[in-house]
Amino acid sequence: MCCLFGILDYGNTLTQKQRTKTFSVLARASEVRGTDTTGVAYNTAGRLVIYKRPLAAHKMKFRFPEDANILMGHTRMTTQGDEKFNYNNHPFFGKTNDTSFALAHNGIISNDLDLQIQHGLPTTNIKTDSYTAVQMIEKAGALNVDNLITVSESLKGTFNLSVLDQGNNMYLVKGNNPLCVYHFQKRNLYLYASTEEILKNAIFKLSISLGKFEKLHIEQGDIIKIDSAGNRETVSFSTVNLYSTSRFDPYHWDRFFDNCNFPSTKADKSYTDTLKSMAPYFGYVAKDVDGRNSCRLGLPCQPRCQKSAEK
Repeated sequence: MCCLFGILDYGNTLTQKQRTKTFSVLARASEVRGTDTTGVAYNTAGRLVIYKRPLAAHKMKFRFPEDANILMGHTRMTTQGDEKFNYNNHPFFGKTNDTSFALAHNGIISNDLDLQIQHGLPTTNIKTDSYTAVQMIEKAGALNVDNLITVSESLKGTFNLSVLDQGNNMYLVKGNNPLCVYHFQKRNLYLYASTEEILKNAIFKLSISLGKFEKLHIEQGDIIKIDSAGNRETVSFSTVNLYSTSRFDPYHWDRFFDNCNFPSTKADKSYTDTLKSMAPYFGYVAKDVDGRNSCRLGLPCQPRCQKSAEK
């Protein structure tokens, strides 16, 4: 459970101080999804900069150059790759033939080792599963929506990606984790975060009036490219692979519950409540848990669970 968040002030309507304040508030609001590390990527004077530390967001001191108007942030809850070694933390640096880029990931990629072998990706000190996506983009030789489609369709598990290139183009890749984007049209400004609750909490705490906004409609399998002028392009990728091994796939709840072989007790409800509380962090809602776990609660089972019980 990590958080992607950021600011695209493509109209430069915020002052340097306001931009720094907005990012800091967003970062602190994003701590609910991870306090192990905090990182940011931005461009200044034509150069891509990544700043990250194994610290909670509220312990970070941000200072951005005046021309840094696109800020891509990440807060991390460590799952793989010790955060004490900063090279394991997000965002990650990548380079293709045409640009440098920074990539941040929310989720768990379950087939990273398989992809490394399949594509002959070089071994590095970085132990974070997310870095496989960086290496695949690098091997493709260019950062564009077509190559992001190919990479996204190769990943299994749970993920959203944010990618910022040296030309201040932002790519938001919506896999099976939550993502929310607000567009403040009169401000020429985008704000995004992993959940709408984080955005709302941050905006409430800001002393800046941003005005009305449009909430972008983002489907699972969408890739949104927002260029430096705020122009938006959306393409889609197949999400079939996402559900082939993900333990949080709503069609594979029985993996988690050992094929429905469990007692119906108070502990049973506790497990269900835990799943319901965790489901939103993996892009699902409580009813997904109810639909696959109803037999555990003494309700009519799903067909597959009935067959399992009959055996």
